[in-house]
Amino acid sequence: MNLHLPSRRHVQQCLFALAGACAVPLAVHAQAFPNRPVHLVVTYPAGGSSDLMARIMGEKLQQLWGQPVIIDNKPGAAGSIGMEYAARQAADGYSFVVGNLGPVAVNPLITKVPYNMEKDFLPVALTATGANILVVNANSPYRNLHDILAAARAKPGTISFGTSGPGSMAHLGGEMIMREGKVKMNGINYKGGGQAVNDLVAGHIDLMVADPLPVSQFIKTKRLRPIAMTGGVRSKTFPEIPTFAEAGLPGLVAENWWGVFLPAGAPKAIVDSYHSALVKVMTDPDLKAKFADLGVEAQASTQEEFRAFLAAEISRYARLVADNGIKGE
Repeated sequence: MNLHLPSRRHVQQCLFALAGACAVPLAVHAQAFPNRPVHLVVTYPAGGSSDLMARIMGEKLQQLWGQPVIIDNKPGAAGSIGMEYAARQAADGYSFVVGNLGPVAVNPLITKVPYNMEKDFLPVALTATGANILVVNANSPYRNLHDILAAARAKPGTISFGTSGPGSMAHLGGEMIMREGKVKMNGINYKGGGQAVNDLVAGHIDLMVADPLPVSQFIKTKRLRPIAMTGGVRSKTFPEIPTFAEAGLPGLVAENWWGVFLPAGAPKAIVDSYHSALVKVMTDPDLKAKFADLGVEAQASTQEEFRAFLAAEISRYARLVADNGIKGE
C-alpha cells in the first residue's frame, strides 16, 4: 500500500494557514473592547454634581462604545465607600470610578480609609475642575469678605460654616478661610451638601463654601448672597462674583476636581483605550456646555499630567491638614 505523506513544505503551509485563521478572531476580540456593559462607579448620591457629570460622561461614552454604561452610586463616608467598592472590582476595564478631591486626596490624610490610592488604582485622566462659591443667607449682615473676617476676629468661634463632611471642598474651604484670614470659625458637618445648603437658606448657619450647582438657584432668586469664588480667575458662569484674591485673601485659591481611575492591574491597552475615549468625549462641545451649566469646566489631561496634578494636590492639602490640625470623623 502506497502512503502519500504530505511534504514538509505542505505541512508548514497548513500550519501557517491555521495560525492565520486563529489570529483573526483573536485580533477581533482584542479590538472589541468593550463588548458588554461597562459600570461607572460614583462615590456620591444621585442628583449631586458628581453624579450628574458622571451621567453626562457615561452617555457620551455609551454613544462612542456602542455599549451601555451603567451608573453605580455607592455613597457614604465622604466618598470612601465608593472608592473601596471600585478598588475591589475586576481589573478588566468593565468597571471604573470618577474620584474627586475628597476621597482621592484628602480622606487618606485625615482618616484611615479601606483603600490605597497608589496600590489600588491607576489614574487615567483629569476630567473636570470647578471653583466653589462662598455664600451667606440673603438676610445676613455680611455683605463682603471683609465683614465676615472682621466679625470672626471680634468673636472667635461664633461664626458657623456648613460642610458636606470632613475632607469635602466645603470643609476645606472653611479651613482655608480660617488659615488665610487668621480667624477661628465653627465648622458644622452635614451628611451631604444639600442638607447644609438647606440650613443656610433657612438661616441656621452663617455661611458655606458650596458647589455652584445646589446654590445657583438660590443666588438667582436672591435667597443666598454670593461673596467670593475659590478659583484663580473669575468664573465664566458667574463673572460678577469676585475671586477670594480680589475680595481680600490672595492666598486662597482652590478648586474641586474630578478624574477617572481604573482598578490597579488593568492592562496598558485598556488604560490607553480609556484615555483615547475620554479625550474624545471630554472635548465634545455638547458635553463641555453641559458641564459649564453645572459650574465646572471639562478637562482631558494626559495620564502623566494627571499623576503630576495628583501629587501636587496631595502635597498642598497635607500642609493644610497639618497647619489646621484637621481630623476626620
